[in-house]
Amino acid sequence: MFKIYSSILLSCFFVLIILVSTRTFIVPNNKVQSTNCGYENCAKVDPKKLNVHLVPHTHDDVGWLKTVDQYYFGSRNNIHRAGVHYILNSVIQSLQENPDRRFIYVESAFLFKWWEKQNEKIKATVRSLINEGRLEIIGGGWSMNDEAVTHYQSIIDQFSWGFRRLNDTFGKCARPKIGWQIDPFGHSREQASIFGQMGFDGLLFARLDYQDRIKRLRSKTAEFIWKGSPSLGKSSNLFTSVLYNHYSAPDGFCFDIRCQDEPLIDDPESPDYNIAQRVEQFLAFVNNQAKLYRTNNVLLTMGDDFQYHLADAWFTNLDLLIKYTNQRNGSTHNLIYSTPSCYLKALNDENLSWTTKSDDFFPYASDSHSYWTGYYASRPTIKFYERMGNNFLQVVKQLSVLNDVPDNTELEKFREAMGILQHHDAVTGTEKQHVADDYARILSNSMHNGEKISTDALRNWLPEDQSSKQKESLIFHSCLQLNVSSCEHTEINKKFVLTVYNPTSHPLTTYVRLPVKGTSYQIKNYLGTELVTQIVPVPEAVKKIPGRKSSALYELVFLAREIPALGYQSFYVSETNSESEFQSAEQKLKTYDIYVDTTGKVLIQSKLIESIKLKQSFHYYVGAQGNNEEPLNRTSGAYIFRPNKTAGIQDFSLRGNFKIIRGPLVDELQMTVNEWISQVVRVYAEEDRIEFNWLVGPININDKIGKEIITKYTTDLQSNGEFSTDSNGREMLKRTINKRATWNLDLFEPIAGNYYPVTTKISLNDVNRKLKLAVLTDRAEGGSSLRDGEIELMIHRRLLKDDGKGVGEALNETAYGTGLVARGEHSLIIGSQCDSFVLQEKNEAVRLSLRPWIFITPLKNTTFDAWNENYKMQSFGLAKALPPNIHILTLEPWKDGSMLFRMEHIFESDESVIFSTPVTINIQDLFSAFTITSVRETTLGGNQWLEDNDRLKWFSDEDFVVGKNYTFKPIVSQNQMEVVLMPMQIRTFILDVLPHISRGC
Repeated sequence: MFKIYSSILLSCFFVLIILVSTRTFIVPNNKVQSTNCGYENCAKVDPKKLNVHLVPHTHDDVGWLKTVDQYYFGSRNNIHRAGVHYILNSVIQSLQENPDRRFIYVESAFLFKWWEKQNEKIKATVRSLINEGRLEIIGGGWSMNDEAVTHYQSIIDQFSWGFRRLNDTFGKCARPKIGWQIDPFGHSREQASIFGQMGFDGLLFARLDYQDRIKRLRSKTAEFIWKGSPSLGKSSNLFTSVLYNHYSAPDGFCFDIRCQDEPLIDDPESPDYNIAQRVEQFLAFVNNQAKLYRTNNVLLTMGDDFQYHLADAWFTNLDLLIKYTNQRNGSTHNLIYSTPSCYLKALNDENLSWTTKSDDFFPYASDSHSYWTGYYASRPTIKFYERMGNNFLQVVKQLSVLNDVPDNTELEKFREAMGILQHHDAVTGTEKQHVADDYARILSNSMHNGEKISTDALRNWLPEDQSSKQKESLIFHSCLQLNVSSCEHTEINKKFVLTVYNPTSHPLTTYVRLPVKGTSYQIKNYLGTELVTQIVPVPEAVKKIPGRKSSALYELVFLAREIPALGYQSFYVSETNSESEFQSAEQKLKTYDIYVDTTGKVLIQSKLIESIKLKQSFHYYVGAQGNNEEPLNRTSGAYIFRPNKTAGIQDFSLRGNFKIIRGPLVDELQMTVNEWISQVVRVYAEEDRIEFNWLVGPININDKIGKEIITKYTTDLQSNGEFSTDSNGREMLKRTINKRATWNLDLFEPIAGNYYPVTTKISLNDVNRKLKLAVLTDRAEGGSSLRDGEIELMIHRRLLKDDGKGVGEALNETAYGTGLVARGEHSLIIGSQCDSFVLQEKNEAVRLSLRPWIFITPLKNTTFDAWNENYKMQSFGLAKALPPNIHILTLEPWKDGSMLFRMEHIFESDESVIFSTPVTINIQDLFSAFTITSVRETTLGGNQWLEDNDRLKWFSDEDFVVGKNYTFKPIVSQNQMEVVLMPMQIRTFILDVLPHISRGC
């Protein structure tokens, strides 16, 4: 409550047998029961009365003040009295006692943790309650994800997994149809678009800017149609309702173990008889709420964080409240047990026309001095680790499909770990330290299991004439600490095979950097060609990173060219006794020069366009400190960014040193700013981008306050107070300094109030000169453009006081006995606005979120010729090229041997003359390892056939305005293989396939 809270085309001849699929993957295997779970089972509303929809609910954080297990089992009650399995036990028991009672549940992670421990009698009861519509699953994701710092691929994944488990276990009555994002700290437009594409009928949430809330309630526009994507049109629109009382019950009407409110007493002989008084008290609240909404329906959230440990107390009192309100003489109120879906259906039946919204709900401010923009950058290492986890999860899923590795428990646990990390107190960095450590443990275990899956998959990709003994002897190690220039397997082995897997949908040319101890290496590619290499020393600051256990003194750099899409190339690496002749090869063209001025600022000058130059520098804000008792005394903390206005932005003077290393492949500046800030700036040959690798920490806290570190990129571009940030890594939204699109802003925090989440990209334009600057990130950060031509990004924070928003702990993160050290990457692109620039942006965003994955196979005496003769050093996952504007978003093993497959158009409708166009692809022979024999389309979540989805129809005030609305027929014919993709469209399919007879040529 206080939380106000990562082929060779097979040409063998075969006969393709088309198997007619009769899979009903959306229906579970349990015995079919009679169901009455749709809208028709909602309690009847009275058109002549004010219908009060009572929604019993609990909000169960998947980790926050306690770990996931501590919350589930109810341990560590000295921190927070909460035990989810007690809640579910209590609710199920109470629901059986009165057929009118209803309850909603949201977090699939907890639901299935509980489900697996129940006996068959309880399971039968739960199935019956779901089929009767009395226990309704709302949201349905593995967790209630954050919306600011999460990537759309991970959002879709965690909902898809929750949906699948619900479908497998309970069938169609457990299929969620309403979004319930009641606790995230602001809301993204992309989330609305995702829900629309999942077939949801609406969304309810609690948090929006305090000024926006006041305006919407006064104007009765707290319910509206959210236009999720200007590219997708009505298919992404979502009816949205803002809850009135956060997500809490009215004051005085909480009936759980932590509540002190008086129960309803209906014994007239008791001196404490209070029915009339309590009913009047309740209706006074209801009437005040009803004045601010448009219809004769209001929704009351009867619950809160971890409520319903005593479900009987809750329901007994709600039964009495309903009974005595409804039986009053001349009552104008109709109290009913309800759910969010029943409430929205009642609104839909009114056939009203609603206002619309086209932007998002960031930044979120709960009062004039509390902008929840700090968590955009809190705990930067867990933000990177989550992104790395998604990267590897996609690799593991793709390799499983391409190498015929079936779905398995280890992969399920990996999916679930990533689902947990999306929680709005996980990747956000707003949890207690011991909880953050537990999140890292959960993900670490799953990534190590992923290594086992990927090794099995890569072994299957080897030629079939290899013996099982030969295959089993090969190990494919991942290097999980390359961000700190550490990899045991490249350091201790003088010979190894490096396998670079490309998880993207297009051939990839990329630089590879390997931590090594030696100074001379030979690298041969699959053709036996020796590659140009460069040895670069590991910076001193990197060597000193706490916890880095590495003997690597250098990084071996080479260029891997044209790695096949969803395929790999292998490279034979051997240490030599003398310097390779290729290390001193003629230097290739690099498009930028790097300098450092006397103040320590980095200067970049384009060699191609004289007018393009920029400056990079580090700065910091001093966090405001107060007692948090009133807005003016708000402290900067895990949630809140509130810089001290008096101190202003602070500069760092250069107290370190720098050196510039030049070579045939890369020029890099290694720069130490002070004892805890350093960076490496790189310009690669044949790449028109600049790479900034920043290293910050342990942040100095001698001032007893703490600091919030930013990096700033400064140009002379005239951006007119405007810039753009991405929405969950997908579409871009324009931002204007000191302005909101839907209300007149009174801004008392001019820095924090202009900060926005940057999940993957922030950019600004000079319209007159037709120049654009884009900075792409390797993790979520907070950013802004407070002055024309400047971009600033917050990269690390360390603060010594709590901000009073519930976590009860200062953001003073430590690791290895000292303050946290974080290392990250920004990729900067600057140039003329054109189609090629936009394509470069897209490709770079994909590279940073889906990096090529490196596997190391140690060798002893095997020569290159022996390896090349016995093992394939290149393999193709795709049998044909995809257009540059099309990306395979999902390829994973699904059920009964089927596959879940998503394709997406990565361009917005107005981004490019060339690339913002429809694309038609025949997918039947798209993959080299198998042929698709049948395809059927689902909604985005993979849990309903698209032709069966029938969303509620909502009308807006703009319905008569002509606009884009792409319509298409879902693929339902098993032989239909042509897919048309419109700009920004994602299409989801269940595939049946027939493997090719041989992996040989």
